[in-house]
Order: sequence, then structure tokens, then C-alpha cells
Amino acid sequence: MSVRPARRTAACLFTVGALVMASGCLGSSLGRRARPASPASAAGQLSPSAAALTEAQARSALITQADMGGPWGPTAGAATWRDGWLKATTQTPECQRLLDALYADELLGQPSGTHAVTALDDGDDQAQLRYQVVGGRRADLDRTLDWLKALPQTCGQFTAATTSAGLQAVQVLGAELPPVGDARQGLRVTLTGQATTNDGQAAVLTLDVAVVRVGDDAIVLTDGALGTPPASTVRQALELGAQRLTQVHEQARAQA
Repeated sequence: MSVRPARRTAACLFTVGALVMASGCLGSSLGRRARPASPASAAGQLSPSAAALTEAQARSALITQADMGGPWGPTAGAATWRDGWLKATTQTPECQRLLDALYADELLGQPSGTHAVTALDDGDDQAQLRYQVVGGRRADLDRTLDWLKALPQTCGQFTAATTSAGLQAVQVLGAELPPVGDARQGLRVTLTGQATTNDGQAAVLTLDVAVVRVGDDAIVLTDGALGTPPASTVRQALELGAQRLTQVHEQARAQA
């Protein structure tokens, strides 16, 4: 497979974006640990009586193309890597659960309540960013965060059989996130297949994912690319997004 050199290695058939990788599969320094409070995280502490997030509020809390700047633009459609790389099977149930969640872009499970989503494409590097705001219950979100936190141990390395890209060696690492919201967890998932780049290196699909809880609600981000994507995209999206969701909560409380 021919892959063009760029600000990061990318391929036309696969579109995804970025995150900071924590060193080591154990993910010992994870975002759920206590950190100095930022303005967004301090404001994100909601009272148990806070009103449920509405659809309009969720949409207003989404990030936009203007927030991210160039070269990000409106999405041209679903990324082809979903079918090529993530429609896959493996023998370990927890690892299959991860693959299924990544393929469906449903790390929190199938949405059953308030839900808003947006997607942006980076035409320069053939990348895609998917960003969701999900209304939920704090206990459910915390269970999901605990599951994500355990994945570098339960699914640190495994093999997945894809429908069209052959066998993939999958690695799951913990990833450090900016100290925003009330709780957070990030992962870097890499899939290394049999195809090679122009310089003879194995083609690697990188998927960086993050879940941030702000009060009873959540931000879910998926961002990746072939090669090593820049760290700034996820950090920028989460910092802006957590601040925006916190402001939505504050406005709702002020109007109550």
C-alpha cells in the first residue's frame, strides 16, 4: 500500500486523528487520577439536583470547525477505516467488546437518551475527528471509565481478524488527557497489519479515544490516523469542549 509522507503518515483509504500516548501498557498515570483543578474541572462539579441535559444543550456544547481551525473542515462522510480495519473479530470477549465499540463509535453503549455528535475531516492528512456529547447517569459513566482504565491490562496486546485488511496486531495503551472535567480516561489503540508504507514500514492505524465526564454528562472523542498524529488535536478539542459543556451546565442552573 502506498502511503504519502506528510505532517504525519496518512493514506487515502483511512481517515482518523490524534492524542498523547502514556508510556507503557499499564497506563499507570491515567487521567482519572487526582490533578490540580482547572477552571473547567472546578466548574464541572454539579449538584445531584442538576437538570438533565436537553438535546439543544448537547448540540450547543459540541465543538465546531471554527474551534479547531484549519485544516479541519466538515466531514465528507463515514471514514472507510471502520469497515476495512475495525470490522474485526477476536477470541477474547473484552477485546471484542472494545472492537465493537470502536467500530460503532459507541464507547458508552448505544445512545438511549440525550445525544449530539459532530465530525470533522482533515483533508491535508486524511484524518477524521468524531466528537459526541452524551447525557447520562454518573454511575454508568464511571463504570465505563473503569472499563476503559482496565483495558491496557485485559487487552494490552491481541490479534484481530479483519474483513478486508487481513490479520491485525492490536495494542491498547493508556493515554494521558488534559485535566478537564470531573473524571476522564484516554486510550491509544493501534492496529498493525501486513501492508507497508513507501519506506517499507508496516502500516499502522492509530485510534485515540477519550471519555470525559462533566457532572452527569460525558464527552466522547475518537481521533486517529495512519502513523503518529499530533498531540494537539485531542487536547484542544477536550479543553474547548469541557469548558463549553460546563458553561451549558452553569447556564441551566442559572435559569432554573
